[in-house]
Amino acid sequence: MAEEKQGDLKRSLTSNQMQMIALGGTIGVGLFMGSTSTIKWTGPSVILAYALVGVLLYMIMRALGEMIYVNPTTGSFADYATNYIHPLAGYLTKWSNVFQYIVVGISEVIAVGQYLHYWWPGLPDWMAGVVVIVMLTLANLASARAYGTLEFYFAMIKVVTIVIMIILGVLVIFVGLGNHGHPLGLQNLWIHGGFFTGGVKGFIFAMSVIIGSYQGIEILGITAGEAANPRQAIVSSVKSIVWRILIFYIGAIFVIVTIYPWNQLAAIGSPFVETFSKVGISGAAGIINFVVLTAAMSGANSGIYSSSRMLFKLSRDGETTPVFGELSRHQVPMRATLAISGGILIGLLLNTVFAQVSHASSNIFVLVYSSSVLPGMVPWFVILLSELRFRHANPELMTEHPFKMPFYPYSNYITIFALILVVIFMFVNPDTRISVSIGFLVLGVLSLVYFLRVAKRRS
Repeated sequence: MAEEKQGDLKRSLTSNQMQMIALGGTIGVGLFMGSTSTIKWTGPSVILAYALVGVLLYMIMRALGEMIYVNPTTGSFADYATNYIHPLAGYLTKWSNVFQYIVVGISEVIAVGQYLHYWWPGLPDWMAGVVVIVMLTLANLASARAYGTLEFYFAMIKVVTIVIMIILGVLVIFVGLGNHGHPLGLQNLWIHGGFFTGGVKGFIFAMSVIIGSYQGIEILGITAGEAANPRQAIVSSVKSIVWRILIFYIGAIFVIVTIYPWNQLAAIGSPFVETFSKVGISGAAGIINFVVLTAAMSGANSGIYSSSRMLFKLSRDGETTPVFGELSRHQVPMRATLAISGGILIGLLLNTVFAQVSHASSNIFVLVYSSSVLPGMVPWFVILLSELRFRHANPELMTEHPFKMPFYPYSNYITIFALILVVIFMFVNPDTRISVSIGFLVLGVLSLVYFLRVAKRRS
Protein backbone atom coordinates (compact mmCIF):
# COMPACT_ATOMS: atom_id res chain seq x y z
CA MET A 1 0.00 0.00 0.00
CA ALA A 2 1.23 3.49 -0.81
CA GLU A 3 2.66 5.35 2.15
CA GLU A 4 0.82 8.42 3.32
CA LYS A 5 3.18 11.39 3.00
CA GLN A 6 3.19 14.91 4.37
CA GLY A 7 1.20 17.09 2.02
CA ASP A 8 -0.74 14.18 0.56
CA LEU A 9 -4.47 13.60 0.77
CA LYS A 10 -5.48 11.55 3.79
CA ARG A 11 -6.41 7.90 3.20
CA SER A 12 -9.67 7.68 5.16
CA LEU A 13 -12.33 6.31 2.76
CA THR A 14 -13.58 2.76 3.36
CA SER A 15 -14.49 0.24 0.66
CA ASN A 16 -18.21 0.61 1.49
CA GLN A 17 -17.98 4.39 1.19
CA MET A 18 -16.17 4.11 -2.14
CA GLN A 19 -18.85 1.79 -3.51
CA MET A 20 -21.62 4.12 -2.38
CA ILE A 21 -19.77 7.12 -3.84
CA ALA A 22 -19.65 5.37 -7.21
CA LEU A 23 -23.32 4.36 -6.93
CA GLY A 24 -24.28 7.89 -5.92
CA GLY A 25 -22.39 9.36 -8.85
CA THR A 26 -23.98 6.98 -11.36
CA ILE A 27 -27.59 6.49 -10.26
CA GLY A 28 -28.98 9.92 -11.00
CA VAL A 29 -32.14 11.96 -10.97
CA GLY A 30 -33.09 10.90 -14.51
CA LEU A 31 -33.94 7.36 -13.48
CA PHE A 32 -36.31 8.51 -10.73
CA MET A 33 -38.02 11.14 -12.82
CA GLY A 34 -38.92 8.50 -15.38
CA SER A 35 -37.20 10.10 -18.34
CA THR A 36 -38.60 8.60 -21.53
CA SER A 37 -35.81 9.81 -23.81
CA THR A 38 -34.16 6.38 -24.03
CA ILE A 39 -37.39 4.38 -24.16
CA LYS A 40 -38.86 6.46 -27.00
CA TRP A 41 -36.03 5.47 -29.38
CA THR A 42 -36.08 1.70 -28.94
CA GLY A 43 -39.11 0.68 -26.85
CA PRO A 44 -38.85 -2.29 -24.45
CA SER A 45 -35.45 -3.30 -25.89
CA VAL A 46 -34.08 -0.40 -23.85
CA ILE A 47 -33.50 -3.12 -21.22
CA LEU A 48 -30.87 -4.68 -23.50
CA ALA A 49 -29.41 -1.25 -24.28
CA TYR A 50 -28.82 -0.61 -20.57
CA ALA A 51 -27.33 -4.09 -20.22
CA LEU A 52 -24.97 -3.65 -23.18
CA VAL A 53 -23.71 -0.27 -21.98
CA GLY A 54 -23.30 -1.87 -18.55
CA VAL A 55 -21.04 -4.55 -20.05
CA LEU A 56 -18.93 -1.85 -21.70
CA LEU A 57 -18.64 -0.09 -18.35
CA TYR A 58 -17.62 -3.35 -16.68
CA MET A 59 -14.72 -3.67 -19.12
CA ILE A 60 -13.68 -0.07 -18.50
CA MET A 61 -13.74 -0.56 -14.74
CA ARG A 62 -11.76 -3.81 -14.97
CA ALA A 63 -9.10 -2.02 -17.02
CA LEU A 64 -9.03 0.77 -14.43
CA GLY A 65 -8.94 -1.69 -11.54
CA GLU A 66 -5.95 -3.52 -13.05
CA MET A 67 -3.90 -0.31 -13.14
CA ILE A 68 -5.07 1.11 -9.82
CA TYR A 69 -4.10 -2.14 -8.08
CA VAL A 70 -0.51 -1.35 -8.99
CA ASN A 71 -0.63 2.44 -8.54
CA PRO A 72 -3.53 3.76 -6.39
CA THR A 73 -3.31 7.55 -6.64
CA THR A 74 -5.81 10.42 -6.67
CA GLY A 75 -7.06 11.02 -10.21
CA SER A 76 -5.31 7.83 -11.21
CA PHE A 77 -6.64 7.61 -14.77
CA ALA A 78 -5.29 11.10 -15.50
CA ASP A 79 -1.82 9.88 -14.47
CA TYR A 80 -2.17 6.85 -16.72
CA ALA A 81 -3.20 9.10 -19.62
CA THR A 82 -0.07 11.24 -19.14
CA ASN A 83 2.32 8.33 -18.64
CA TYR A 84 1.04 5.87 -21.22
CA ILE A 85 -0.57 8.03 -23.94
CA HIS A 86 0.54 11.70 -23.99
CA PRO A 87 0.61 14.63 -21.54
CA LEU A 88 -2.19 16.22 -23.60
CA ALA A 89 -4.39 13.20 -22.84
CA GLY A 90 -3.80 13.66 -19.13
CA TYR A 91 -4.50 17.39 -19.36
CA LEU A 92 -7.75 16.84 -21.26
CA THR A 93 -8.82 14.15 -18.79
CA LYS A 94 -8.33 16.40 -15.77
CA TRP A 95 -9.98 19.51 -17.24
CA SER A 96 -12.81 17.46 -18.78
CA ASN A 97 -13.57 16.12 -15.31
CA VAL A 98 -13.57 19.61 -13.80
CA PHE A 99 -15.82 20.96 -16.59
CA GLN A 100 -18.18 17.97 -16.45
CA TYR A 101 -18.77 18.06 -12.72
CA ILE A 102 -19.13 21.82 -12.41
CA VAL A 103 -21.87 21.65 -15.06
CA VAL A 104 -23.46 18.62 -13.38
CA GLY A 105 -23.25 20.38 -10.00
CA ILE A 106 -25.02 23.45 -11.40
CA SER A 107 -27.83 21.33 -12.83
CA GLU A 108 -28.28 19.42 -9.58
CA VAL A 109 -28.53 22.48 -7.31
CA ILE A 110 -31.03 24.04 -9.75
CA ALA A 111 -33.01 20.79 -9.56
CA VAL A 112 -33.00 20.96 -5.73
CA GLY A 113 -34.81 24.30 -5.86
CA GLN A 114 -37.43 22.88 -8.21
CA TYR A 115 -38.05 19.79 -6.05
CA LEU A 116 -38.49 21.94 -2.94
CA HIS A 117 -41.40 23.68 -4.69
CA TYR A 118 -43.40 20.56 -3.85
CA TRP A 119 -43.46 21.62 -0.19
CA TRP A 120 -42.68 25.35 -0.47
CA PRO A 121 -44.07 26.69 -3.77
CA GLY A 122 -42.92 30.23 -3.08
CA LEU A 123 -39.28 29.39 -2.24
CA PRO A 124 -36.86 31.01 -4.75
CA ASP A 125 -34.74 28.42 -6.58
CA TRP A 126 -31.52 30.37 -6.03
CA MET A 127 -32.03 30.51 -2.26
CA ALA A 128 -32.39 26.73 -1.96
CA GLY A 129 -29.38 26.26 -4.25
CA VAL A 130 -27.18 28.54 -2.17
CA VAL A 131 -28.08 26.69 1.05
CA VAL A 132 -27.26 23.32 -0.57
CA ILE A 133 -23.94 24.57 -1.96
CA VAL A 134 -22.89 25.90 1.47
CA MET A 135 -23.90 22.68 3.23
CA LEU A 136 -22.10 20.40 0.76
CA THR A 137 -19.03 22.63 0.70
CA LEU A 138 -18.73 22.46 4.47
CA ALA A 139 -19.00 18.66 4.37
CA ASN A 140 -16.29 18.46 1.71
CA LEU A 141 -14.04 20.84 3.66
CA ALA A 142 -14.38 18.85 6.89
CA SER A 143 -12.66 15.69 5.61
CA ALA A 144 -12.86 13.01 2.95
CA ARG A 145 -14.50 10.79 5.57
CA ALA A 146 -17.24 13.41 6.19
CA TYR A 147 -17.89 13.63 2.45
CA GLY A 148 -17.89 9.82 2.18
CA THR A 149 -20.32 9.47 5.10
CA LEU A 150 -22.74 12.02 3.63
CA GLU A 151 -22.57 10.40 0.19
CA PHE A 152 -23.05 6.95 1.75
CA TYR A 153 -26.43 7.96 3.18
CA PHE A 154 -27.47 9.89 0.05
CA ALA A 155 -26.74 6.82 -2.07
CA MET A 156 -28.39 4.48 0.44
CA ILE A 157 -31.68 6.39 0.13
CA LYS A 158 -31.61 5.96 -3.65
CA VAL A 159 -30.64 2.30 -3.49
CA VAL A 160 -33.34 1.40 -0.95
CA THR A 161 -35.98 3.21 -3.02
CA ILE A 162 -34.97 1.38 -6.21
CA VAL A 163 -34.94 -2.01 -4.46
CA ILE A 164 -38.43 -1.43 -3.00
CA MET A 165 -39.69 -0.26 -6.37
CA ILE A 166 -38.31 -3.38 -8.09
CA ILE A 167 -39.84 -5.70 -5.48
CA LEU A 168 -43.24 -3.98 -5.69
CA GLY A 169 -43.07 -4.00 -9.49
CA VAL A 170 -42.32 -7.71 -9.64
CA LEU A 171 -45.29 -8.37 -7.33
CA VAL A 172 -47.54 -6.27 -9.61
CA ILE A 173 -46.32 -8.12 -12.70
CA PHE A 174 -46.41 -11.70 -11.42
CA VAL A 175 -48.81 -11.69 -8.44
CA GLY A 176 -51.25 -8.91 -9.30
CA LEU A 177 -50.50 -6.71 -6.29
CA GLY A 178 -52.47 -3.49 -6.69
CA ASN A 179 -54.34 -4.94 -9.67
CA HIS A 180 -57.07 -6.89 -7.82
CA GLY A 181 -54.95 -10.03 -7.82
CA HIS A 182 -54.67 -10.18 -11.62
CA PRO A 183 -51.00 -10.44 -12.68
CA LEU A 184 -50.11 -8.01 -15.47
CA GLY A 185 -47.71 -10.47 -17.08
CA LEU A 186 -45.01 -9.59 -19.59
CA GLN A 187 -47.10 -8.76 -22.66
CA ASN A 188 -46.30 -5.04 -22.55
CA LEU A 189 -42.80 -6.00 -23.68
CA TRP A 190 -44.03 -6.91 -27.18
CA ILE A 191 -47.69 -6.03 -27.85
CA HIS A 192 -47.13 -2.32 -28.61
CA GLY A 193 -45.14 -2.57 -31.83
CA GLY A 194 -42.70 -5.28 -30.83
CA PHE A 195 -39.60 -5.46 -28.64
CA PHE A 196 -37.26 -3.50 -30.95
CA THR A 197 -39.55 -0.65 -31.96
CA GLY A 198 -36.82 1.63 -33.34
CA GLY A 199 -34.65 -0.88 -35.15
CA VAL A 200 -30.84 -0.85 -35.00
CA LYS A 201 -30.64 2.95 -35.36
CA GLY A 202 -33.08 3.55 -32.52
CA PHE A 203 -31.24 1.04 -30.33
CA ILE A 204 -27.91 2.86 -30.77
CA PHE A 205 -29.63 6.24 -30.32
CA ALA A 206 -30.84 4.96 -26.95
CA MET A 207 -27.32 3.82 -26.06
CA SER A 208 -26.01 7.33 -26.76
CA VAL A 209 -28.36 8.72 -24.10
CA ILE A 210 -27.76 5.83 -21.67
CA ILE A 211 -24.02 6.53 -21.83
CA GLY A 212 -24.72 9.79 -19.99
CA SER A 213 -26.69 7.94 -17.30
CA TYR A 214 -23.69 5.79 -16.39
CA GLN A 215 -21.16 8.62 -16.26
CA GLY A 216 -19.62 9.02 -12.83
CA ILE A 217 -18.73 5.38 -12.25
CA GLU A 218 -15.07 6.16 -12.90
CA ILE A 219 -15.02 8.32 -9.76
CA LEU A 220 -13.54 5.22 -8.08
CA GLY A 221 -10.33 6.20 -9.86
CA ILE A 222 -10.40 9.56 -8.09
CA THR A 223 -11.14 8.17 -4.62
CA ALA A 224 -8.19 5.74 -4.87
CA GLY A 225 -5.80 8.31 -3.41
CA GLU A 226 -7.92 8.60 -0.27
CA ALA A 227 -8.79 4.93 0.25
CA ALA A 228 -7.70 3.48 3.59
CA ASN A 229 -6.68 0.13 2.04
CA PRO A 230 -6.50 0.99 -1.66
CA ARG A 231 -5.76 -2.41 -3.20
CA GLN A 232 -8.40 -4.29 -1.22
CA ALA A 233 -10.92 -1.45 -1.59
CA ILE A 234 -10.46 -1.10 -5.36
CA VAL A 235 -10.75 -4.83 -6.08
CA SER A 236 -13.84 -5.15 -3.88
CA SER A 237 -15.44 -2.00 -5.31
CA VAL A 238 -14.86 -2.80 -8.98
CA LYS A 239 -16.11 -6.39 -8.57
CA SER A 240 -19.37 -5.36 -6.97
CA ILE A 241 -20.18 -1.87 -8.21
CA VAL A 242 -20.90 -2.64 -11.86
CA TRP A 243 -23.19 -5.57 -11.05
CA ARG A 244 -25.06 -3.50 -8.48
CA ILE A 245 -25.58 -0.67 -10.95
CA LEU A 246 -26.68 -3.14 -13.65
CA ILE A 247 -29.20 -4.74 -11.28
CA PHE A 248 -30.60 -1.39 -10.15
CA TYR A 249 -30.84 0.15 -13.61
CA ILE A 250 -31.99 -2.94 -15.51
CA GLY A 251 -34.32 -4.02 -12.72
CA ALA A 252 -35.99 -0.61 -12.53
CA ILE A 253 -36.24 -0.25 -16.32
CA PHE A 254 -37.65 -3.80 -16.64
CA VAL A 255 -40.39 -3.00 -14.12
CA ILE A 256 -41.22 0.31 -15.84
CA VAL A 257 -41.56 -1.03 -19.41
CA THR A 258 -43.37 -4.19 -18.23
CA ILE A 259 -46.02 -2.45 -16.09
CA TYR A 260 -46.60 0.51 -18.40
CA PRO A 261 -46.92 0.50 -22.22
CA TRP A 262 -43.69 2.12 -23.43
CA ASN A 263 -45.52 4.46 -25.82
CA GLN A 264 -47.71 5.87 -23.00
CA LEU A 265 -44.96 6.66 -20.48
CA ALA A 266 -44.80 10.34 -21.42
CA ALA A 267 -48.35 10.81 -20.13
CA ILE A 268 -48.00 9.20 -16.69
CA GLY A 269 -45.31 11.38 -15.10
CA SER A 270 -42.86 9.53 -12.85
CA PRO A 271 -43.19 5.72 -13.11
CA PHE A 272 -41.79 5.48 -9.57
CA VAL A 273 -44.65 7.60 -8.20
CA GLU A 274 -47.19 5.61 -10.21
CA THR A 275 -45.81 2.25 -9.06
CA PHE A 276 -45.88 3.24 -5.38
CA SER A 277 -49.39 4.64 -5.80
CA LYS A 278 -50.60 1.53 -7.63
CA VAL A 279 -49.94 -0.69 -4.60
CA GLY A 280 -51.70 1.70 -2.23
CA ILE A 281 -48.76 3.57 -0.69
CA SER A 282 -50.19 6.93 0.31
CA GLY A 283 -47.99 9.96 -0.13
CA ALA A 284 -46.08 8.30 -2.98
CA ALA A 285 -45.41 11.64 -4.69
CA GLY A 286 -43.96 13.11 -1.50
CA ILE A 287 -41.76 10.06 -0.92
CA ILE A 288 -40.33 10.09 -4.44
CA ASN A 289 -39.88 13.87 -4.34
CA PHE A 290 -37.76 13.44 -1.20
CA VAL A 291 -35.73 10.73 -2.92
CA VAL A 292 -35.04 12.80 -6.04
CA LEU A 293 -34.15 15.72 -3.78
CA THR A 294 -31.47 13.62 -2.09
CA ALA A 295 -30.42 12.25 -5.50
CA ALA A 296 -29.81 15.80 -6.73
CA MET A 297 -27.84 16.66 -3.59
CA SER A 298 -25.85 13.45 -4.05
CA GLY A 299 -24.97 14.45 -7.63
CA ALA A 300 -23.80 17.88 -6.52
CA ASN A 301 -21.86 16.35 -3.62
CA SER A 302 -20.04 13.93 -5.94
CA GLY A 303 -19.37 16.76 -8.38
CA ILE A 304 -17.71 18.97 -5.75
CA TYR A 305 -15.58 16.10 -4.49
CA SER A 306 -14.49 14.75 -7.87
CA SER A 307 -13.69 18.03 -9.62
CA SER A 308 -11.93 19.53 -6.58
CA ARG A 309 -9.55 16.54 -6.53
CA MET A 310 -8.85 16.95 -10.23
CA LEU A 311 -8.24 20.70 -9.77
CA PHE A 312 -5.90 19.82 -6.89
CA LYS A 313 -4.09 17.40 -9.21
CA LEU A 314 -3.83 19.97 -12.01
CA SER A 315 -2.17 22.30 -9.53
CA ARG A 316 0.23 19.66 -8.21
CA ASP A 317 1.15 18.76 -11.81
CA GLY A 318 1.98 22.39 -12.60
CA GLU A 319 -0.89 22.82 -15.05
CA THR A 320 -2.72 25.58 -13.17
CA THR A 321 -2.00 27.96 -10.29
CA PRO A 322 -0.22 26.34 -7.29
CA VAL A 323 -2.85 27.86 -4.98
CA PHE A 324 -5.21 24.94 -5.66
CA GLY A 325 -2.56 22.41 -4.64
CA GLU A 326 -2.57 23.44 -0.99
CA LEU A 327 -4.15 21.25 1.70
CA SER A 328 -5.97 22.32 4.85
CA ARG A 329 -5.12 20.97 8.28
CA HIS A 330 -7.74 18.27 7.63
CA GLN A 331 -5.71 17.22 4.55
CA VAL A 332 -8.37 18.23 2.03
CA PRO A 333 -7.78 20.61 -0.92
CA MET A 334 -9.60 23.56 0.65
CA ARG A 335 -9.01 26.19 -2.04
CA ALA A 336 -9.74 23.77 -4.88
CA THR A 337 -13.00 22.81 -3.16
CA LEU A 338 -13.96 26.46 -2.65
CA ALA A 339 -13.14 27.21 -6.30
CA ILE A 340 -15.38 24.40 -7.57
CA SER A 341 -18.21 25.40 -5.21
CA GLY A 342 -17.75 28.99 -6.36
CA GLY A 343 -18.05 27.89 -9.99
CA ILE A 344 -21.28 26.05 -9.22
CA LEU A 345 -22.60 29.10 -7.34
CA ILE A 346 -21.79 31.42 -10.25
CA GLY A 347 -23.54 29.03 -12.63
CA LEU A 348 -26.60 28.94 -10.36
CA LEU A 349 -26.78 32.74 -10.18
CA LEU A 350 -26.26 33.16 -13.95
CA ASN A 351 -29.07 30.69 -14.58
CA THR A 352 -31.30 32.71 -12.24
CA VAL A 353 -30.48 35.93 -14.12
CA PHE A 354 -31.05 34.32 -17.53
CA ALA A 355 -34.38 32.95 -16.32
CA GLN A 356 -35.49 36.52 -15.53
CA VAL A 357 -34.48 38.02 -18.88
CA SER A 358 -34.94 35.19 -21.38
CA HIS A 359 -37.58 32.52 -21.88
CA ALA A 360 -34.97 30.47 -23.77
CA SER A 361 -32.66 30.15 -20.76
CA SER A 362 -33.82 26.62 -19.97
CA ASN A 363 -32.97 25.52 -23.51
CA ILE A 364 -29.54 27.16 -23.26
CA PHE A 365 -28.89 25.40 -19.99
CA VAL A 366 -29.95 22.02 -21.36
CA LEU A 367 -27.44 22.45 -24.19
CA VAL A 368 -24.65 23.37 -21.77
CA TYR A 369 -25.48 20.44 -19.51
CA SER A 370 -25.61 18.01 -22.44
CA SER A 371 -22.22 19.27 -23.60
CA SER A 372 -20.64 17.53 -20.60
CA VAL A 373 -21.50 14.07 -21.95
CA LEU A 374 -18.62 13.84 -24.46
CA PRO A 375 -15.97 15.27 -22.08
CA GLY A 376 -17.35 12.77 -19.55
CA MET A 377 -16.44 9.96 -21.96
CA VAL A 378 -12.79 11.07 -22.17
CA PRO A 379 -11.74 9.11 -19.05
CA TRP A 380 -13.26 5.94 -20.54
CA PHE A 381 -11.24 6.17 -23.76
CA VAL A 382 -8.16 7.08 -21.72
CA ILE A 383 -8.55 4.10 -19.37
CA LEU A 384 -8.92 1.58 -22.23
CA LEU A 385 -6.00 2.97 -24.23
CA SER A 386 -3.77 3.39 -21.17
CA GLU A 387 -4.30 -0.21 -20.09
CA LEU A 388 -3.04 -1.44 -23.47
CA ARG A 389 0.18 0.54 -23.00
CA PHE A 390 0.35 -0.31 -19.28
CA ARG A 391 0.25 -4.05 -19.96
CA HIS A 392 2.90 -3.73 -22.68
CA ALA A 393 5.20 -1.64 -20.44
CA ASN A 394 4.87 -3.79 -17.30
CA PRO A 395 4.92 -7.48 -18.30
CA GLU A 396 6.68 -8.44 -15.06
CA LEU A 397 3.79 -7.05 -12.99
CA MET A 398 1.27 -9.25 -14.81
CA THR A 399 2.68 -12.64 -13.80
CA GLU A 400 1.31 -12.44 -10.24
CA HIS A 401 -1.40 -9.82 -10.81
CA PRO A 402 -4.69 -11.06 -9.26
CA PHE A 403 -7.03 -8.64 -11.04
CA LYS A 404 -6.24 -8.70 -14.74
CA MET A 405 -8.43 -7.23 -17.48
CA PRO A 406 -10.47 -10.16 -18.91
CA PHE A 407 -10.06 -11.07 -22.61
CA TYR A 408 -7.20 -8.59 -23.06
CA PRO A 409 -6.61 -7.01 -25.59
CA TYR A 410 -9.78 -7.87 -27.53
CA SER A 411 -12.05 -6.50 -24.79
CA ASN A 412 -10.24 -3.14 -25.06
CA TYR A 413 -10.62 -2.93 -28.85
CA ILE A 414 -14.27 -4.01 -28.86
CA THR A 415 -15.18 -1.52 -26.11
CA ILE A 416 -13.32 1.34 -27.83
CA PHE A 417 -15.07 0.53 -31.12
CA ALA A 418 -18.48 0.48 -29.39
CA LEU A 419 -17.86 3.86 -27.75
CA ILE A 420 -16.75 5.40 -31.06
CA LEU A 421 -19.88 3.99 -32.72
CA VAL A 422 -22.03 5.63 -30.04
CA VAL A 423 -20.30 9.00 -30.58
CA ILE A 424 -20.88 8.74 -34.34
CA PHE A 425 -24.58 8.08 -33.77
CA MET A 426 -24.73 11.06 -31.40
CA PHE A 427 -23.90 13.16 -34.47
CA VAL A 428 -26.53 11.33 -36.53
CA ASN A 429 -29.24 11.83 -33.89
CA PRO A 430 -30.69 15.39 -34.16
CA ASP A 431 -31.52 15.31 -30.42
CA THR A 432 -27.84 14.92 -29.42
CA ARG A 433 -26.00 16.51 -32.39
CA ILE A 434 -25.69 19.99 -30.89
CA SER A 435 -24.62 18.78 -27.45
CA VAL A 436 -21.90 16.45 -28.79
CA SER A 437 -20.69 19.26 -31.08
CA ILE A 438 -20.37 21.58 -28.06
CA GLY A 439 -18.47 18.79 -26.29
CA PHE A 440 -15.98 18.60 -29.16
CA LEU A 441 -15.67 22.40 -29.07
CA VAL A 442 -14.83 22.27 -25.35
CA LEU A 443 -12.16 19.61 -25.97
CA GLY A 444 -10.79 21.65 -28.89
CA VAL A 445 -10.46 24.79 -26.76
CA LEU A 446 -8.75 22.81 -23.98
CA SER A 447 -6.29 21.33 -26.50
CA LEU A 448 -5.50 24.79 -27.86
CA VAL A 449 -4.86 26.12 -24.35
CA TYR A 450 -2.57 23.18 -23.66
CA PHE A 451 -0.37 23.80 -26.72
CA LEU A 452 -0.32 27.59 -26.27
CA ARG A 453 0.41 27.62 -22.53
CA VAL A 454 1.24 24.32 -20.86
CA ALA A 455 3.31 22.60 -23.56
CA LYS A 456 5.08 25.85 -24.40
CA ARG A 457 6.01 26.40 -20.75
CA ARG A 458 7.36 22.85 -20.44
CA SER A 459 9.49 23.03 -23.60
